[in-house]
Amino acid sequence: MREPGKEKDLWDKAAILLAPIGGLLTAFAVAFVGMKGSQLLERRQSLDTNARLYSELMSRREEAEASLRKDMFQSIISSFLTPTTDGLSAKVLNLELLAYNFHDSLNLKPLFLEVQRQLRRSTDPDKADYLVRINRVAREISAKQLFALEGKGQSFRRTADLEALAAAGAAGLQLDPETLTVDGQTFQVALRVLKVDAEQQQLSVRMRVTADDGSAALPDSRAQFTVGFYDFPVIDNTRLPTGVRCASTLANFSTMSADVVTVCFPGEYASLKDRPYYDEVIQKLREANEQERAAL
Repeated sequence: MREPGKEKDLWDKAAILLAPIGGLLTAFAVAFVGMKGSQLLERRQSLDTNARLYSELMSRREEAEASLRKDMFQSIISSFLTPTTDGLSAKVLNLELLAYNFHDSLNLKPLFLEVQRQLRRSTDPDKADYLVRINRVAREISAKQLFALEGKGQSFRRTADLEALAAAGAAGLQLDPETLTVDGQTFQVALRVLKVDAEQQQLSVRMRVTADDGSAALPDSRAQFTVGFYDFPVIDNTRLPTGVRCASTLANFSTMSADVVTVCFPGEYASLKDRPYYDEVIQKLREANEQERAAL
């Protein structure tokens, strides 16, 4: 205890000055901890909200798809399958309207082929003009879809020599493979042309996709399909085990050769018809959560 009348030393003066500062620092520390805790809580709530929102969007997408398919099915049935007196001109016009407005929602290839067959059997003097119209529509749609998908993935073009294909016989003609990198995945795509349908201007093609480094990260994938002017890549594509899509379409066709364009792109840019697989949805949710946690 200090003696009465004794002056305060340096420590006493320091204690008097630091006491209010300590209280202020304590208040700041409590406020900072509270603020960080609130931010962490908001981050966690944001993760949960994003997961619920993604699930709700997927559900609404399926509902929209079902409604659209119902309306389009009724429209197609009423326009093409019911007995009508409409001539080829009306059928070509209806096909153009469907193609231009719903090319990313419906697989219109069977309808194109059917109208093409009817035109070739027809004696209508304008049938050549009608064939030019439907082929022009198909090429415009394919070019539009390729342009959009190439901005999200990668593509390559190969030319098939039809004379060499005829000489190769049943073995088919192997085209040069291409290495692509899509959505962080690197793989090799190889095409083999098996046969040609000159009348319908289609090629029978086998596609093989393998990991670029030969590892088991990407299982060996094979698919066989026909490639023509009426194959639209957004709709008609092959799903790889990793979720990436690959599609091929015909760019040019002559008696000597055929040009095939192949594009690979992330699965989320596939058509409304092509619903994502549940494993893709789960993987996307995990990636989003990992990115959010890494940012914390």
